[in-house]
Amino acid sequence: MSDRVKMTVSNGIADVRLNRPDKRNALDPDMFLALVSTGEALKCRDDVRVVVLSGEGSSFCAGLDLASMGALAGDSGSPSASDAPSIMGTGGRVTHLAQQSAWVWQEVPMPVIAALHGHALGGGIQIAMGADIRIAHPATKFSVRETFWGLIPDMTGTLTITRHVRPDVAKELVFTARIFEGAEAHALGLVTSLSDDPLASAMALARDICAVSPDAVRGAKELINSRVNEDAAQQFADEQTVIQSLIGQHNQIESVAAYFEKREPRFSDASIKRS
Repeated sequence: MSDRVKMTVSNGIADVRLNRPDKRNALDPDMFLALVSTGEALKCRDDVRVVVLSGEGSSFCAGLDLASMGALAGDSGSPSASDAPSIMGTGGRVTHLAQQSAWVWQEVPMPVIAALHGHALGGGIQIAMGADIRIAHPATKFSVRETFWGLIPDMTGTLTITRHVRPDVAKELVFTARIFEGAEAHALGLVTSLSDDPLASAMALARDICAVSPDAVRGAKELINSRVNEDAAQQFADEQTVIQSLIGQHNQIESVAAYFEKREPRFSDASIKRS
């Protein structure tokens, strides 16, 4: 486990923190690996009853590192989970590495509470949606940002976001890539509750959960997830298929190039045929 993620365990609570505060906890390959390895390690921890997931510094997670995004101004790079080292098919997983960085929090047996502040953009909101419960500061800035870059949410977000909002709401958020704040996220159902101190509130809730039977809590999570996640494998495979069809195409490259060149994008007509 790298220093990209810190974990301490005390009184049954695993305090897990994204630890790249100088970059607003932006996602790079080391961060993806650290998140997955932390989650995998937690699967074996019988002494952990609750996980609290948060970010050090000014933000929870601002999404993909812009250094990676810059490669998309040409056709040689990818900002997407699809370019991360694949773990598809290993150990029975249905995810690639970046998908697993969000999905592993559904797979750990104990509840995961995400404490959100600052920014939860792109991959950041998808990691947050992988938690079981989300507590956010009202001013937290959220965005399903991928279409801004000519992509689609491909870190399990097409499943996890649509579990919490109506399909038309999910489409509006994804199609526009707009930024919205925690109060709206709560009203829409993406956030469980609001707090002026999300981490303190998450820790207090974690202590409440620790006061009941850990076997019952784990059993309840397993049962609830077994129904709501039953179509996950096909959805994640479809995410990979769609994003791979977008990367390197004119409109995807133009989305990124226009941002870095500080100009309006010049898109061509849609050219990718969908079944």
